[in-house]
Amino acid sequence: MNATGWSRGLEVTGGGTGVVSHAGLALLRQLSDRTGLTSGLSAALPSPLGGHDRGRVLSDLACAIADGARVISDFRVMGDQRELFGPVASVPTAWRALKETAAGGDRRRRRVTAGCRRSGSRTGSSQA
Repeated sequence: MNATGWSRGLEVTGGGTGVVSHAGLALLRQLSDRTGLTSGLSAALPSPLGGHDRGRVLSDLACAIADGARVISDFRVMGDQRELFGPVASVPTAWRALKETAAGGDRRRRRVTAGCRRSGSRTGSSQA
């Protein structure tokens, strides 16, 4: 998976044509890709063949929450701006990803936590 492929040529400016809302969300999403959070989650969570990468889905949900999402369906703001974010999972897919993660119990939780910690160690941040 090329997690950062969606952002090639991305430029954020304060004005012009083709302006989109939530442009800061694009930078947050790129940060999660470049720090390894998305790939760490992808490695920890199996994705269905031909389906949305579960690491990408959970990373997108985290970015949406940081952007002010209050309910799962709020992350659709990303899907509604395909020209900026590329393909984004549907709300039902996001729910499936969350259910699959929760169904994995403590073992899956430990794998997800380890994936997140690996991404933090790449950036030099310390995580408890």
